[in-house]
Amino acid sequence: MSGAAQGSVRGWTAPARWVPVPLVALTVVPAVAGSLRLLELAGGPQLLPDNPRIASSPWPAVLHISCALPYAVLGAFQFSTSLRRRHPRWHRAGGRVLVVLGLLVALSALWMAQFYPRQPGTGELAHLLRLAAGSGMAACILLGLTAIRGGDVRAHQAWMTRGYALALAAGTQVLTQGISTAAFGSAPPSTDLALGAGWVLNLAVAEYVIRRRPAGRALAAAQLPVHP
Repeated sequence: MSGAAQGSVRGWTAPARWVPVPLVALTVVPAVAGSLRLLELAGGPQLLPDNPRIASSPWPAVLHISCALPYAVLGAFQFSTSLRRRHPRWHRAGGRVLVVLGLLVALSALWMAQFYPRQPGTGELAHLLRLAAGSGMAACILLGLTAIRGGDVRAHQAWMTRGYALALAAGTQVLTQGISTAAFGSAPPSTDLALGAGWVLNLAVAEYVIRRRPAGRALAAAQLPVHP
């Protein structure tokens, strides 16, 4: 690798090692809410507003929350360049687990969107956006898996980044919905648009990161064994 490429990798690695921190921080509110819901469904005290949609059929929600929490946290550390370079076996093993978790998150989300009663305060647009996000997440994960099995590291990184961004929108939606509710109230279509804004913002950031990723970083990653 040329000196310029090495410098590019070193220059990216220093800030990139902190990437998991904001990603994990973004999951805090949904993680706490999901954990409290799991506690409630397990027979614990009710600390969140009643949700008859989940109470009538809890297992899809239990599967979704139980997979989403480790997917969000473990997935954040897959973006650490230094961790990937120093522990490639851990990266590959974690990636296998994340593929399973991510697909279960996406498929359970699709099941809930299709078969649960509509969430109060949301409309048809929110329903369509949930179906699109769940389908898109599953597609991104499968495309990322196909890419790495073919040795295309850069495409693998791009697709997995997009899939993770869609999953992490639950954290962004806490912000977009809070702003929307304060400005426009909590009825559709503002609620639906606020949900959509979370996915759009995350995908926009993901595309920015993908396109700004230095070529030297992809070259360094390509030196790692890529067989899953």
